[in-house]
Amino acid sequence: MSDPHAEPHTVDSLREWLTNCVASHLERSADTIDTSVRLSDYGLDSLYVLSVAGELEDHLDISLDPTLLWDNPTIDALSEALAQELAQYA
Repeated sequence: MSDPHAEPHTVDSLREWLTNCVASHLERSADTIDTSVRLSDYGLDSLYVLSVAGELEDHLDISLDPTLLWDNPTIDALSEALAQELAQYA
């Protein structure tokens, strides 16, 4: 697993990772994902959100509050919230 302290995760790096993750689940190119669009608008349901939460936890090697994705329904909002969350570990 990655060490969250090894290199700081920036809002931009988190946005890029999330965009690639969403694109992979949707089987489309990352450049077709609008980071300001609600994930639910892409047809992603609660099972998908749980899957992404698990992938995020593995990627960042931390536990996340399950409501984080519900409270931040876009990639942009989630990237900002994750950066703030990770700052607590710095």
